[in-house]
Amino acid sequence: MKKNTTTAIIMTGVLSMLFGCASVPHNTRNSNLNDAQQILSHMTTEEKIAQLFIITPEQVAPGTTTKVTSKFIKALANYPVGGIILFARHIKNPAQLRTFTSSLQQASTIPLSIAVDEEGGRVARLARSKEFYLPQFKNMGTVGQTGSAENARCAGQIIGSYLAAFGFTIDFAPVADVNTNPENIVIGTRAFGSDPRLVAEMDKAFLSGLHSTGVKGCLKHFPGHGDTRNDTHAEYVAVTKSWEELKACELIPFVQNFDIADSVMVAHVTCTAIDDTYPASLSKKLITEKLRGELGYTGIIVSDALNMGAIEKNYGSAEAAVLAFEAGNDILLMPQEFTKAFDGVCAAVQSGRISMERLDQSVFRILQSKGY
Repeated sequence: MKKNTTTAIIMTGVLSMLFGCASVPHNTRNSNLNDAQQILSHMTTEEKIAQLFIITPEQVAPGTTTKVTSKFIKALANYPVGGIILFARHIKNPAQLRTFTSSLQQASTIPLSIAVDEEGGRVARLARSKEFYLPQFKNMGTVGQTGSAENARCAGQIIGSYLAAFGFTIDFAPVADVNTNPENIVIGTRAFGSDPRLVAEMDKAFLSGLHSTGVKGCLKHFPGHGDTRNDTHAEYVAVTKSWEELKACELIPFVQNFDIADSVMVAHVTCTAIDDTYPASLSKKLITEKLRGELGYTGIIVSDALNMGAIEKNYGSAEAAVLAFEAGNDILLMPQEFTKAFDGVCAAVQSGRISMERLDQSVFRILQSKGY
């Protein structure tokens, strides 16, 4: 192992001292099986379905970008979604962000999951803002090059510390992809490296750092987006490796970290050797049969954003949401048209296409993840 070189890879400053590698107290509700069951038993079908969605504030109420309004509060009462995800456009300055996340929580009866993509490097909604004097990382590939798990743990803890301070509960990180294709335009140095065992070690350490601050993480993008050339934000992307080939490389960082993973995000890549009909995010073969069944993952499964081109261009919001849930996702992330997606899932439950038992399974996992 190389020497610890955290100070060489972190752009330090006053806040790097504040958000150092010491544990940060974070109060959370103790998980209680009976609490989750009791809450679930009193929820309407519509309330259960709303819990499946993590969407942006303006998807709840158009025009809600940087602050909670009375219009938002009224809309949230009608669509009590499970979570809100924030992007750079929702983040103005530290005072605004603290007020915004606090107001979001106050507007919801059941605690919201407040999520963000804060990987470190080019995907960092807070650290890249000029209004936030936060420690920055060049990228996670640079962290991986040090060969030090302690550097990855510190990265997770530093990022988790400031996310917790600003009211976030989930970081959609770390990237568990293995960067095996030099022509990859979407992953690249977002990944810790090209060695699956190194990536697995770094992911575990990063998650440990996040957890020490009370922030949950998410391994992404199952079953691996590292050996691709195109971008699912825009178009269809195929992975041609066999399942055995994936298990020998891309799946290693996921499988080795299932024991500490809060959630796993499923990519929109189409694994042609396993399911040439649906992308992984909509594939029952990949999610229910492989991820849940063969690999034995029991935690929360999140679809990648359903407004991405690979999905929205081919399925539309309603059918994509239904297919994603049928495939085995618990959380439906950012459909292009939320109300159409919500109505689509409602109709599928009412018709029996989606059983109440299946719906309850996912909502129960979501409630437990919120500390009930």
